This record gives sequence, C-alpha cells and structure tokens, in this order.
Amino acid sequence: MNSLGTIVSVNGPVVRARAMRTFGMREMVRVGKLNLWGEIIRMEGEEALIQVFEDTQGLHLGEPVIGTGRSLSVELGPGLVGKIFDGIGRPLDTLFELEGAMLSRGVKTVMVNRDSMWDFTPLVEVGETVSGGMLLGAVQETPLLEHKILVPPNVEGEITFVHQGGTISASDIVATIKDPYGNTVDVPVVQVWPVRKPRPYRERLLPNEPLVTGQRIIDGLFPIARGGVAAIPGGFGTGKTVTQHQLAKWSDAHLVVYIGCGERGNEMTQVLEEFPQLKDPRSGRPLMERTILIANTSNMPVAAREASIYTGITIAEYFRDMGYHVALMADSTSRWAEALREISGRLEEVPAEEGFPAYLPTRLAEFYERAGRVITLGGNEGSITIIGAVSPPGGDFTEPVTRNTKRFIRCFWALDKSLAGARHFPAINWLESYSEYAREVEDWFAAHVDPKWGEYRDRVRELLAEDEKIQQVIRLVGEDVLPDEQKLIAFTAFLLKNGYLQQSAFSDDAYSPPEKGFAILDLILHFYEKASELVKRGVPLSLIRGGKPVLEITHIRERTSEEITNEISGLKKELDAFLDKVGSERKATRGRG
Repeated sequence: MNSLGTIVSVNGPVVRARAMRTFGMREMVRVGKLNLWGEIIRMEGEEALIQVFEDTQGLHLGEPVIGTGRSLSVELGPGLVGKIFDGIGRPLDTLFELEGAMLSRGVKTVMVNRDSMWDFTPLVEVGETVSGGMLLGAVQETPLLEHKILVPPNVEGEITFVHQGGTISASDIVATIKDPYGNTVDVPVVQVWPVRKPRPYRERLLPNEPLVTGQRIIDGLFPIARGGVAAIPGGFGTGKTVTQHQLAKWSDAHLVVYIGCGERGNEMTQVLEEFPQLKDPRSGRPLMERTILIANTSNMPVAAREASIYTGITIAEYFRDMGYHVALMADSTSRWAEALREISGRLEEVPAEEGFPAYLPTRLAEFYERAGRVITLGGNEGSITIIGAVSPPGGDFTEPVTRNTKRFIRCFWALDKSLAGARHFPAINWLESYSEYAREVEDWFAAHVDPKWGEYRDRVRELLAEDEKIQQVIRLVGEDVLPDEQKLIAFTAFLLKNGYLQQSAFSDDAYSPPEKGFAILDLILHFYEKASELVKRGVPLSLIRGGKPVLEITHIRERTSEEITNEISGLKKELDAFLDKVGSERKATRGRG
C-alpha cells in the first residue's frame, strides 16, 4: 500500500507535506489531485519538503501526497538512442502523442516503449556463471550502435535460462540467474537505475588518450582526454552553445549525450532541427543514430532542470558500462546552479556567495567526478568525458559557478567576447585557456599524429604569448618602431590566428582531423624558421610577407583533409622558392652596393 501524506504549504516548486514519517528521503511522490511528479529533499519529523518537477499552480492545501516507494530513476534499455527526453526522463515524442503540443501535468509514461521489438543475439549459455556487468546478449539498436544487455551490477550467479535469440520485446526477460543463496533473479531487457547513485566500475584508468574533437585549437593546444572534464565559460554571444554543438557533432565518441539545461528554447530547437540532418563524419550515417538529447529549457520547471544533469550522466554511465566512449555536453551548468539557488531560497537555507547554496561546490564535484576512463565490471574499457558550458554574468570568470567549476575540471576553454566581436570563432582565448591533460596525451599524439606534436604545441604557445606583449607595444607606439624580429613574431602570430586557430562551424573546415591541423602548424612554423634566418641576415620583413605563397598560408585551412597533404607540400615548395629568391636578390643588391 502506498504511503499517504497531506499538503500543508506550497512555495513555488517546493511543497511541504505532513504525515510523512513513513516516506523515505529522495523518494519520488505524486503530489496533489493532479498527480504531479515530485521528490522528497528534506525530512523534518512528521513533515517533508518536496521539490516538484512540474508547475505547482492550482495545488491546494489538504490535497494528498502519494509515495511511490522508489527514488528518481531512469529506465535503461534499447530505444534510448536517437530520442529526446525531458529533465526527468520522459520521452517528448510520447508526450506529444499523448497530449499534443500543450502538455498536461502529471502525465505518466515510460522512457522505453514496451511494444518495441528487437532482434536479440544471446552471447551466453545456460550453466555459465556470470557477475555484474557481464554481457548477456546484444541488439542492434541503430546502424551505428550495438546495444549490449548486461547483468545488473549487484547480481551474480549461474544462468538457468537465457532467451534463445530472435525477436524480443522491451518487456521480455533476457535471462534468469540463480544467485549463491539459491534465489533466482530475472534480468529484463529494460533495467532501472536511480539517477543520483553512480554506477559502479572495476578500476579507474589514467586519462592518457585524447578525445579527438576535430577543432584545431582544442586538439592542437588544449586537448581533452577521454574520461576528462572540461568547462567552456563565456559571456552572452561568445559561442558556448555553437562550440558544444561542434564537439557533439565531430568528437570521436561512440555516443553523445547532450543536455540542454536551462538554455533558451530557440537554442534547443536549433539542436533538434540540426542533429537529425547531420551526418556522422566517420560513417556518413545520421548523427542522431549515436545521440541522446535531454531537453529542459529555461521555460520548463526549475526543479526538473536540477534533475536533468543526473538523468543525463546516468544514461552516459549505462553506455560506458557497455564499453563505449561517451561524450556528455551540459549546456549550461550555470543554469543548473541557478536552479539550485532558487530551490535553496524556497527552502529558506542560509545563502552563501551571490545567493548560491553553500553546497554548490559539493554538487559540482558530485557531477564532474562521475566522469572518467574506467575498466567496467564486465572487464571492458569505457569512458565518460564531461564538457560543461558555464555562463558567467557579464563574462566575469570570478563569479562562484565558474570559480568552483575550475576546482574540479582540468581543461578550461575560456571564451573571449573581443574575439567573438571580431568574428574569430571558436572564440577560445589562447592565453587564458589551459589543459592539464596535454602532457598526459602527448605520447598518443606523438604515436598517431607526429613525434613533434608536443614541441610544436609549446612553440606555438610561446609565439602567441610573445605576440601579446608585442601587441601591447604596438597599441602604444605603433608597429613602425619595432625591429623586424618582433614584427616577424607578430606576423607569424597573425598567420596562426587566421590560418590555424580560426575555424568556421559552417564551412567544409568545420571538422579538422589532428593530421590536418598539424600539417598547417608545420607549414606556419616552417615559414617562421626560414623567415627568421632571412631577417637575421638583414632582409626587410616587408619583402618577405608580401609574397603570394605567404598570403596563401591563411587560406590553406579551407582545403579538405584529403587535399591538404598535397596542397601543403606544393605550397611549401613555392614558399621555399619565394624565400630563397628574396634572400638571393637581397644578397645580390648588397653585393652591388
């Protein structure tokens, strides 16, 4: 029999109920006659405080609160990929079929359609001994993703029944396991897991393999490791959402979980319209065949926004346990933190800095620490890479959410409003950004891209840092007073910014594999070394930088990855011929003098 309480106060999304002693902390409840979904977040003797995931308008005192006996959980099984869910895991297409465009409150639905049919292939036999995380069988969920049915983490024993294969429905039993105590456990196709409880794994691995993103400034200067955590902070209009879209589209993750957490509805609409039309760069298949979307926009209930982060990370952990590399995009954690602040205010908790709750750092840590590259319970390698956008008011990186986020992440891609204003995208500031993974993934890049990757990265960062000092002088007294050596550094930095760091999201250059980026870097640094020798010999920089092959350097990035090798090889020969000609002509002129 379900527990029954009574509403005694309603304060926005927070409801206080009495006669709640038999309820449990974090238990899901149905609130009022509308059966709104809620979660108990505080127990005070006979009373409980409930955060309601739907609009509480119209609730009355004295209405019932009914317990469900379970915590906020998600259904995990085939049928998740390619779908769009709200913050508490309800599929939006199903809600639309049930209610139309204007959704009613209190709608009860399932994440995975029980009528769905799949072609199941068993991978174990009766009599085998299995333990949590081991593989029972698989279904081909999409052409890009094989969905693996696993033994639940807390189950082990001997298989006494296994589905023989062929067509299977989402409501079927895959296997029956007899545990060491003689109890039998049925393993269904669809399993349930509480979202606030991390799924277990066997061992955490070092983050020494990169998540290749196809964005040159990231892969070349500020790489992120598989299983790593990164933040993209930036003010309004700096390109946070577009950058995350790029990472979702082009990163070499097996699966992308994209959480639209509190962002504007038109931005989420853009995602919903774009993703079904996009092609996966490696397979040519629709990108949605390896994408799951969580949509909880700014006009949706604030409590569900707080839950959406946990819904997304739990789904990501489920696919990680299958041995997949998952990329999770959270856009944005600032809006999530604002939801925490609003609920905390309704609870009348003592506020910390700027009104945020004192437990904000703890909640951020709980979220980011669920990332990682691991050995799963089944013995496979899987990872979750978390990339969270942060929206500091006015672009102030010292505000609490950005500052506390920096405590728990190791990769910081700082977006710059001045770069965005100059139409330089991605607007990642190369001086304020950093990656602590660079040294850990250097061996991988050396083995798979070029042994000089680390050396080139250091050299580029040095040139950009020197250029910043030179630009300060130029702003004060102009460029004419500088010696040619410094002018050359400034000009090389110009080539780096426009020929390498800049990358349009709406052109054929939107995806740039590391090999292409390194080839461009090699060309620019080759020019710098050759030009430095000429400048040291007294050749004026004005004779060097005006040549057609030099100007062509900034356009080479527009070539496709297939063309780039031959194009750069040809351009390098033209560049060498031009610079040799300038040097010999200058030498001849001096000889006649």
